[in-house]
Amino acid sequence: MTGLPADYRAFHQLYRAAYVHWAELYLGNRHDAEEAVDQAFEDLYFTWTEVLRTENPNAYAWAVVRHRTIDCARARGRRPTVVDTAAFETTALRHAVDPIDELEQSLSVYKAICALPARQHDVIVLHYCLGYSVRETADIMGITEGGVRSTARHARHRLHDALGLEREEEHR
Repeated sequence: MTGLPADYRAFHQLYRAAYVHWAELYLGNRHDAEEAVDQAFEDLYFTWTEVLRTENPNAYAWAVVRHRTIDCARARGRRPTVVDTAAFETTALRHAVDPIDELEQSLSVYKAICALPARQHDVIVLHYCLGYSVRETADIMGITEGGVRSTARHARHRLHDALGLEREEEHR
């Protein structure tokens, strides 16, 4: 990365791992995730001056990463794999009294997550599935912490409705 602008190098260093983490869950393997994210960073590099002039460079970069990841999935004839991998990797399955019931519930949850609008989907995946804090999720996506909390709340309501569950009481 020698010769690249220092702010671009810093941005790359700060966000590449999180972007790859998200893309890997979406694409189902590390190699494709790294390729998609590297293509996104290449796009960002060639427009870096314009990216920095945007109102929110993090949000702009997240959109580029998201689109590159989706393009990579389409190019390989794949659909998102959050449903496929996450349900089988849950700790609950390994310790469940009824693993088949647990699997059915997990698949229902992950299908419901995949049906969420893009922003809600990304917040749920980053925050709850990948374990990023509210602050980290906000930083990665280029939104406010309040935006993450609000989006997560709306997503949880949609998930409760989609799964036929009673909504939890919101504590403020």
